[in-house]
Amino acid sequence: MSRTDWEVVIGLEIHTQLNTASKIFSGASTAFGAAPNVQASAVDIALPGVLPVLNRGAVERANRFGLAIGATIAPRSIFARKNYFYPDLPKGYQISQYELPVVQGGAITLLVPDGQGGHYEKRVRLTRAHLEEDAGKSLHEDFHGMSGIDLNRAGTPLLEIVSEPDMRSAAEAVAYAKALHALVRWIDICDGNMQEGSFRCDANVSVRPRGQAEFGTRREIKNLNSFRFLQQAIDYEVQYQIELIEDGGKVQQATVLFDPDSGETRAMRSKEDAHDYRYFPDPDLLPLVIDSAWIERVKGELPELPAALSARFEGEYGLSAYDATTLTASREIAEFYLAAVAVAGTALAKPCANWVMGDLAARLNKAELDIAASPVSPEQLAGLVQRIADNTISNAIGKKVFEALWNGEGASADAIIDAQG
Repeated sequence: MSRTDWEVVIGLEIHTQLNTASKIFSGASTAFGAAPNVQASAVDIALPGVLPVLNRGAVERANRFGLAIGATIAPRSIFARKNYFYPDLPKGYQISQYELPVVQGGAITLLVPDGQGGHYEKRVRLTRAHLEEDAGKSLHEDFHGMSGIDLNRAGTPLLEIVSEPDMRSAAEAVAYAKALHALVRWIDICDGNMQEGSFRCDANVSVRPRGQAEFGTRREIKNLNSFRFLQQAIDYEVQYQIELIEDGGKVQQATVLFDPDSGETRAMRSKEDAHDYRYFPDPDLLPLVIDSAWIERVKGELPELPAALSARFEGEYGLSAYDATTLTASREIAEFYLAAVAVAGTALAKPCANWVMGDLAARLNKAELDIAASPVSPEQLAGLVQRIADNTISNAIGKKVFEALWNGEGASADAIIDAQG
């Protein structure tokens, strides 16, 4: 069989660290970068006699996410103990949600590159998003023949976002992860810092002969902390599973890790099922009750969401779906663009978009800067677009003026044009 005779099935579980100042069940700090084990309170490691108290801010952020994806917010949900042993989980269980998660259902629509310069629309359904606490961290790099344990991260609030197995390629999985990453930053529930572990992906991957209804046996790739690694890990895993089956082997359900140096996945342990964790309701925590008034208040405080803003860019500004999606890839980009259009005028919305996505984006990438740190302001860019539109300067001269603005050689396009004749 050729690769085209196989269908890939992918579902993602994404752990989003909520940007609360304190942990989900204690008052300990969530700040990154502290010395090991100075932010692990008695509650976080469940010393005898302590009781967890739920962080209202974590619930608020879960509500915000659920409303942003059109999900159902459970009026009543419960916390459970997920029992397993690991060195960085000293209490022997993780507080999570199992049977009744706080967020249920919902979907995200995204654009996926088709590999031929175009894009197609894909809708990914979400199964659930549930609140839980993070575990600590095992450190291997600085120790010889031993591992260090840092419990600072224990108890940090997470929203685990679980998709349906709706993705059929690594490209779709990456596009979904990027859309979700942009959304959680947009609604300000997570800083999205993948290097610090604030946004981590687990990919469930299986293959089946094209046309077969039943799913194949899946393997879960754990803790992918970059979009590039997500792409590489899925591509390798798909090829591995296809070759294994075609050689007469059988895929065994397992948890695997991706090694970026070798570009390969390797089995870590056989995959546990839910019954292996012996879930039961946490006796120290009351059910979480969310009334309709709370939900309505959170809904009223949500910013205009990427999908709605993208549709507005298409309808009011005449932008293509691709341009509109690119300009809503982050809230900072969208706000920069809106500020430029507010000065330049709606008639110049398309040229403003071209400059933001073209010369400005290229210069920012080269300098490794976020758009919030752009030396060229939205007002300066709008002034430049206006001078090109009224034929004061050509587009080629405009690029030179843009460079001068970038280098701080003038306060505005007009000032640079006057100074340089």
